[in-house]
Amino acid sequence: MMKKLLLLFLLIGLSVLIKAQKSKKFLRVDKTMHLIPDSSTYSTQGIAGYINTEFFNQKDKARAIFIWIAENINYDYENMYADLNMTSDEILKSRKGICRDFTQLFSEIAFSVGIKTHTITGYTRKKKLVDYNMHSWCGLYIDSVWYLIDPTWGAGSIIDDHYTRKINNDYFMVRPDRFIKSHIPFDPLWQFSNYPITKKEFQKGISKSNNDEAFFNFMDTLSVYEKQTEIERLISICSRTKSNGISSYLDYDKIRHLNSEIKDSYNNRNIKQYNLALKNFNEGIILSNEYIDYQNKYYIPYKSDEDIIKMLDEIEQLFNLSLSQLKLIKNISSNLKINIDHLYMSIDISLNDLNDTKMKLEKYLKIAKDYRKSLSLSKELKSTNK
Repeated sequence: MMKKLLLLFLLIGLSVLIKAQKSKKFLRVDKTMHLIPDSSTYSTQGIAGYINTEFFNQKDKARAIFIWIAENINYDYENMYADLNMTSDEILKSRKGICRDFTQLFSEIAFSVGIKTHTITGYTRKKKLVDYNMHSWCGLYIDSVWYLIDPTWGAGSIIDDHYTRKINNDYFMVRPDRFIKSHIPFDPLWQFSNYPITKKEFQKGISKSNNDEAFFNFMDTLSVYEKQTEIERLISICSRTKSNGISSYLDYDKIRHLNSEIKDSYNNRNIKQYNLALKNFNEGIILSNEYIDYQNKYYIPYKSDEDIIKMLDEIEQLFNLSLSQLKLIKNISSNLKINIDHLYMSIDISLNDLNDTKMKLEKYLKIAKDYRKSLSLSKELKSTNK
């Protein structure tokens, strides 16, 4: 029993020593951030500019961001469930926010000082209790290693319905295998592990996967993720989130929101694609009207046969470009489908009319081959004499 107690005391002492060393390690950085001019602290660019001037390695820069946020931004307990969607400037002006705002600030400043960062969402556990409120934190890539940081928990905690500021270095630059004990992301990619645990394992207090066969190459997946389009990312996130298990209403809610985002993204992309197709079609119609006007003036002023044919070719290219752009539209909403069907019909009619126009032009150029130029010159002279 005495041996066990001795071991426990040694472990506690070692933990305290490690925390003290970690805090002391960044003492210079912390002191330097205390000297930042107040005028530089109301924009992420201002804070980033000061950090870039004072520090040169990424670990110091990450610490500078962490400590400034921890010491200057208060947790907005009264609005913890409100959907305020503040900008970074608004957060810096009010000097308060919720976890989303803490991570938004950290990510924006980190990006400005050249640190690769991802914002991560999921839920947490303190001791043995899982907190089913959505939370957010950051993943950052420093010296070819992924670390995790929770700028909200690192700044303080809520005690008896009041926010108490207290710097906690346990949530600054934590290795993924330790961080998973208290934070699980919806998307297993952000566990930064080749053997991610499931959400059910997290609920049970398991922090290391027992399934050695379920290999997940997170580095390759992350590489693909960074090259994907917005829609591709959302679809892959949704798929991975489902595959990692649904164990709470938050998981269901996350998937519902992802499906809604996918639908909105498709719709926004389709609207842009439709507007582009409509723009090219309208440009084709403008050129068609210009051709008709030129035709009604007996092709005056004179142009070569090749130039006249080119006028119709340009119109055809625009109509066909518009058609090809419409064909790229997928997952069409009912409201947009009406407009798309109408544009398809308009393009079809215009291409048929253009084909008739080209046939008539071909006949005209054959008949008027010998005298068209002299006829045009004669018309031009008569027009000038008037």
